[in-house]
Amino acid sequence: MTRKRSFPHVTNADTRVLILGSLPGDASLAHSQYYAHPQNKFWELISEVVGENLRAMEYDQRLLALLTHGVGLWDVIAEARRTGSLDSNIADHAGNDLAGMLDELPQLTTIGFNGGTAAKLGLKVLGERAAQYRIVLLPSSSPAHTMAYAKKLAQWLNLRM
Repeated sequence: MTRKRSFPHVTNADTRVLILGSLPGDASLAHSQYYAHPQNKFWELISEVVGENLRAMEYDQRLLALLTHGVGLWDVIAEARRTGSLDSNIADHAGNDLAGMLDELPQLTTIGFNGGTAAKLGLKVLGERAAQYRIVLLPSSSPAHTMAYAKKLAQWLNLRM
């Protein structure tokens, strides 16, 4: 299995909502971009949440727009061995420093976990500290998570402040 690494976090001191995924998939790693797989619905879902069409923007502009809306991105897993892109294939993982990240985000009120693996691992790492935040468990934006878009969107809209 290949060892894969997450990207640097996309946050600033104004981040109010932090969305945590598990580990970027192969398409994202190949493009060095969060949620780069063309069938991943992340950019459509978050566009609805913030009220701006991020999908139509270049990648760097998307990230700036997220930050403007107080939304940050990162992954629970720093690196792991994984064949392919499925979370079920993750092995021998090391976590990102979520506790350290929280200390750098004074405005943070909400943590959204994009998918079950991110939630399971992230909540374990946060422990009692999770109680300080509004936690939103999101259905994965991945095409591997087969749920109707409208049902995913209804839950993603819970990220709105």
